[in-house]
Amino acid sequence: MKRREFIKKGGAGALVLGTGLGVSGVAQARPEFKWKMVTTWPKNFPGLGTGANHLAALINEMSGGRIRVKVYGAKELVPAFEVFDAVARGTAEMGHGAAYYWKGKSEVAQFFSTVPFGMTAQEMNGWMYHGDGLKLWRELYTKFGLVPAPAGNTGVQMGGWFNKEIKSVADLKGLKMRIPGLGGEVLKRAGGTPVNLPGGELFTSLQSGAIDATEWVGPYNDLAFGLYKAAKYYYYPGFHEPGTTLEAIVNKKAFDALPKDLQAIVLNACKVVNQDMLAEYTARNPAALETLLTKHKVDMRPYPKDVLEVLRKYSQEVVEELGNKDAFSRKVYASYKGFLEQSRRWTGISELAYLQARDLS
Repeated sequence: MKRREFIKKGGAGALVLGTGLGVSGVAQARPEFKWKMVTTWPKNFPGLGTGANHLAALINEMSGGRIRVKVYGAKELVPAFEVFDAVARGTAEMGHGAAYYWKGKSEVAQFFSTVPFGMTAQEMNGWMYHGDGLKLWRELYTKFGLVPAPAGNTGVQMGGWFNKEIKSVADLKGLKMRIPGLGGEVLKRAGGTPVNLPGGELFTSLQSGAIDATEWVGPYNDLAFGLYKAAKYYYYPGFHEPGTTLEAIVNKKAFDALPKDLQAIVLNACKVVNQDMLAEYTARNPAALETLLTKHKVDMRPYPKDVLEVLRKYSQEVVEELGNKDAFSRKVYASYKGFLEQSRRWTGISELAYLQARDLS
């Protein structure tokens, strides 16, 4: 009898330990967190907005409901371009956008989104995860009380929608174009006027003539906005955005309040969405382009070679000037430039050489 009582007690003790009960036998409740995520995108917008939704859903699921994230599209809680400030001050615990929108806070932040004639999506991911990119990005955002992470990439974008032909650099002079980040600085140097507008305002601005041209993303998103109804010419390639990294930003106090396992879940959910979004754009852009060309008879044209040559020259000037503004900018620029130079050699004899060989016919 005593032996059986001992076995029973031993089994009960194992059960207590296995279910996380304390020595008193009372379950210890794990804390739960309710977060708000604000985004720069229209609510549920394909690719960008749904990517933010996917990130929230992953965090909810991977944490077993211990973190519940509610997503707010642009203007639902704060305007699109106030996402950075909202997360920094704790109005929302999390945000989703792109670092080039915050150049007013820090110009060098633009290196962590996209650089004209710079790295592709694959190269950016290499720099972020296996170079110094993410480490430098987090160092920069620490002073704003934020933790950044790559959380999406659109790949190479299109050049944009124009209501006039671009036959030479002279056609860019006086052009009012929605184009953010360093690409806008390049256009300005070419004589144009860059305008920064959130996505939700592009169609009406283009249709009304408030702007002469706009870039957005690529066929998948451009078709969703119906931009083909407001402009005649569709130019490529998107020299200004060769591989745009989107960001998740987390309020540092909110992040530090999480247990280590939940911190890992948030960061790894960002990594999953970063990879998945690029795959989505790779899958959706071809079909959307076919619809634009065959159904809507869009006039798609390449930028003239001499225009691209001038834009490349201005891009080099703009990027070099930004990269030498101060000590931290020089550190970021040196890291970015070094990784790009190394990647360029490999990409040239791998992907570029293969694509040229594949398309021989």
